[in-house]
Amino acid sequence: MKELSNGQSIALADIPFYEYAAFTDAIIAAVAKGMRVNAFFGITQRNAVEVFVILSDDDRGRLFAGRSLIEGDSFPSITPRCPQMHLFERELAEQFGLKALGHPWFKPVRYTPSFTGKDAWDRPKGEPILPAVGDFYRIEDEQIHEVAVGPVHAGVIEPGHFRFQCYGEEVYHLEIALGFQHRGVERALIGGPNQRTIHYMETLSGDTTVGHTTSYSQILEALTDQEASPRSQALRGIALELERLANHIGDMGALSGDVGFLPTMSFCGRIRGEVLNMTALLCGNRFGRGLITPGGTGFDMDADRTAELLKRLAINERDALDAINLLWDNQSVMARFEDTGPLQQEQARELGIVGPAARATGLVRDIRFTHPAGIYRFAHIPVATYRSGDVSARAYVRFMEIQRSFAFIRDQLQNLPGHIDEPAGAGKVDSASVKIRLGNLKSKQLAVALNEGWRGEICHVAITDDTGHFVRYKVVDPSFHNWTALAMVLRNQEISDFPLCNKSFNLSYCGHDL
Repeated sequence: MKELSNGQSIALADIPFYEYAAFTDAIIAAVAKGMRVNAFFGITQRNAVEVFVILSDDDRGRLFAGRSLIEGDSFPSITPRCPQMHLFERELAEQFGLKALGHPWFKPVRYTPSFTGKDAWDRPKGEPILPAVGDFYRIEDEQIHEVAVGPVHAGVIEPGHFRFQCYGEEVYHLEIALGFQHRGVERALIGGPNQRTIHYMETLSGDTTVGHTTSYSQILEALTDQEASPRSQALRGIALELERLANHIGDMGALSGDVGFLPTMSFCGRIRGEVLNMTALLCGNRFGRGLITPGGTGFDMDADRTAELLKRLAINERDALDAINLLWDNQSVMARFEDTGPLQQEQARELGIVGPAARATGLVRDIRFTHPAGIYRFAHIPVATYRSGDVSARAYVRFMEIQRSFAFIRDQLQNLPGHIDEPAGAGKVDSASVKIRLGNLKSKQLAVALNEGWRGEICHVAITDDTGHFVRYKVVDPSFHNWTALAMVLRNQEISDFPLCNKSFNLSYCGHDL
């Protein structure tokens, strides 16, 4: 396969082409050696589907790309030998009407109309395609009962359907059905980039605006042989860590609420809002919209705002650590966190789990360390890991990352690179004059960008046609990898543990559905 690095583009002609059997054998062999499947997707080519794979070697910090062709209406599933592929193959079937022969649980991912108009499940034409409609795994026994939850939930929450197979209070199996938030984003991105593309990126998953927009910007920079200025890269890193802080602190409060521990819940709810306001101080928007632009950033920091951010950072760091430390000293809280919803390291490796959920099992999976881009090439953040893989581990990994994000932001604010020929911190960010002209991208290229969002690995892959427009733009949100892990950790747990386990992952519905 063709070797490349994070944030790089390569000519399509340089990507090796395999017969499909050899292609899948190469994927299986790579995963057996410890690599991961970052993305797997297709492009319509006349009466066939050209498929691409992106694999990562975390130990060497390298990526690999390969391609093949599926002719006809089906392809042999490799999920039984490579479980990381289970959702990718179902998605390919859903989008292109191809049957995945031998897939152990062959059903749509989101129940969407296919790119080609063909239907892999032979549904009658005109039959409505709806999420959570179809077969569910069932355990047949007089003592087994089924519990259906959602898609409408209490409070302000996105829709998703959860189907439990229970023996008394014990969960034998959980199946998660999503798709209610499907908006057709990937289809809308074809033919871009255009003036709307950046807005799609900012709203792919609203709580991950900075992560997705940074990845998109790096894609365009790779396809134009441009690089954001050091100052812009530092500002992007500050914004990404603020996004991580806001969500991790919010999650710590929500976990506290799920076990009825109100002091930390109340404090963290307030502090999350304060951190969001820090992002608003950067760009005027609490979620960072408008801040990240291809070529740089849309806003700069002056001395007064830098001083104000440092002041707020110190206050919020002290308050957050005080509030969260209350958890570890409370025996009732720890009794609910420990041994609840454990994910084994081998399960995480086999399923390709990413982010804090993977690191809580001891896996060193952090793009900032394994495939650093932007400011992370120069500013190292130690990877936070734990071993037990339970709710306690997922919470404690967040706690460690909160501390390290505070330290990173402080260091970057105190050492912001200046404009060329000006003292550090004195100049304006020089991105305004180098904004990439949309539609001026290299033709017949593949570009890959990875970033460590607060939930885990964000993967963007773009392929351009002979005019330099997107013929395919693939987004893999960390939630796409991790929803299966939530289903796995509920096995042999009490159904009353579901809210706590769910919050310990806090996955995105819309990021999965796209």
